[in-house]
Amino acid sequence: MPEPQGANRAVSRKNYYGEEYRVFVTDYEAEYPDGCLITSRTDLNGIITHANEPFVELSGWTRDELIGSPHCVLRHPDMPEAVFRDLWETLQAGKKWYGYVKNLRKDGGCYWVYATVIPNIRKGEVQGYTSVRRKPARSKIEEVSALYAEMLAQEQNHTAAA
Repeated sequence: MPEPQGANRAVSRKNYYGEEYRVFVTDYEAEYPDGCLITSRTDLNGIITHANEPFVELSGWTRDELIGSPHCVLRHPDMPEAVFRDLWETLQAGKKWYGYVKNLRKDGGCYWVYATVIPNIRKGEVQGYTSVRRKPARSKIEEVSALYAEMLAQEQNHTAAA
């Protein structure tokens, strides 16, 4: 992917398959629209199978780019791994997960959501997951941003020491 205009940093990441790639990040934050719900569904591996129009618009990706991609394509480098580890452990235990997430837009910007993720159970078996995202309160974003920065610093210090 070409570097977006105004990118102020590039971050190396690993994809779902362990392959390294770079994401470009800007300081732009897209405002979550009032009264809007973002919904998506994934399979058991987190591959996107459904994306509603608000999700497409806010993420900056096309529907065709989102469908079939791992949901982690939206993972902002400012998000600690522990948040997603907790999400997956909660879902795999058959429980509902909720929390604040800073997502990465295709253009390198970001947007914050308050996410609720539930297992989709059919005939007693989990078939995938549904996520519903709402506009978070700015005060909560500020609170969780500080917490996530601390968590990320601890993760990076732990990785450097290993």
